[in-house]
Amino acid sequence: MSAAGLLGSRRTYAVLAAMQAGDALACIGPIAPVRKALDDVGLAEELRPVLPVVKGASAVGLLGVYRFPALARLTTFMLTVYFTLAVSAHIRAKDWSPGLAAASSLLALFGAMTVHGPPCADASAPRR
Repeated sequence: MSAAGLLGSRRTYAVLAAMQAGDALACIGPIAPVRKALDDVGLAEELRPVLPVVKGASAVGLLGVYRFPALARLTTFMLTVYFTLAVSAHIRAKDWSPGLAAASSLLALFGAMTVHGPPCADASAPRR
């Protein structure tokens, strides 16, 4: 499958939704590695409870690819904004950890997905 095919695949959206849901669960608490990453970039304690909500909502938005492709595209755009802020936070904090590489990779991925867009809602409908 081509890169363009992967960017527009419903399965790609579903896998990324599962990843975002898992990340949302990891942010409830948060677990030790997540807490360390948030401490390293200096995210304020009062903002941390928002992360599971945002990440959970993004998982739902990505799953919208099956019925509401425009919602899925809006979600990839908002995730592009989110990861732009994440990369900026890593750079501002001079945190050159693997978290910066992950955030940068996800920024590029969601940006490319936004440009490419999801498949049309009726793409899976049988042809007559």
